[in-house]
Amino acid sequence: MKTLMISVLAALATTASAQTFRAPIGPQQPVRAMPTPPPIWQRNVQGVVPRAIRGGNPLQMLNPRAPAIYGTAEQSVAYNPITGKYDQIKLFEILF
Repeated sequence: MKTLMISVLAALATTASAQTFRAPIGPQQPVRAMPTPPPIWQRNVQGVVPRAIRGGNPLQMLNPRAPAIYGTAEQSVAYNPITGKYDQIKLFEILF
């Protein structure tokens, strides 16, 4: 039994040593550095407060006849999936 185990281990050792890793031959592609992600304030931040800061005139958000550059009310509210009614205001929304 011992000789069988020794022969099996010797066979495994010889097959494992036969597998060698070779380095690729020829010119290699340069490795690109991963770009660093932008800071959190430069990511896609949405909501009422960031839109008021970016828009320049936060009072236009209350104006129902405001131009389209100030956005719509549907961009600033979230709805309840059970009732289907809008019941939450998104003050800050960070999209990943």
